[in-house]
Amino acid sequence: MESRVNLSKSDPAAYAALMAMNTSVSESALAAGLDAKLCELIKIRASQINGCSYCLRMHTRDALKLGESTDRLAVLSAWAESDYFSATERAALALSESITRVSEGQVPRDVYTMASAVLTDAQVSAVGWLTAAINVFNRIAITSRYPVKP
Repeated sequence: MESRVNLSKSDPAAYAALMAMNTSVSESALAAGLDAKLCELIKIRASQINGCSYCLRMHTRDALKLGESTDRLAVLSAWAESDYFSATERAALALSESITRVSEGQVPRDVYTMASAVLTDAQVSAVGWLTAAINVFNRIAITSRYPVKP
């Protein structure tokens, strides 16, 4: 792999601010009533869409530590076609996918309406912030080409 500037090390103050934001976002998500496993699923699904192997490995391990099942992780990329996920999880995943794919047509009204019918305002906000944070981390890891070795 080619060597690239490691964005997290080249500007440690900016990375520290991002880490502090991530801590705040994670705390807010739990305070809003989102399950810790769902928070990891959101991070994994966005990382799948973005193709970030570094974040995929990290958050899959984190989800497993929290007790997430290998079956649910195996079908996460096709969550909409399975019965493994609750209405809350489906709403959060749909919203997160739309936010991650915002360049493909914004966040569609039907996705937002469905999410806001199932999630509280605080949970909608938490999903948005979790998704924004993981998208930033994905872009840092991908641009920097963080190594992912067995």
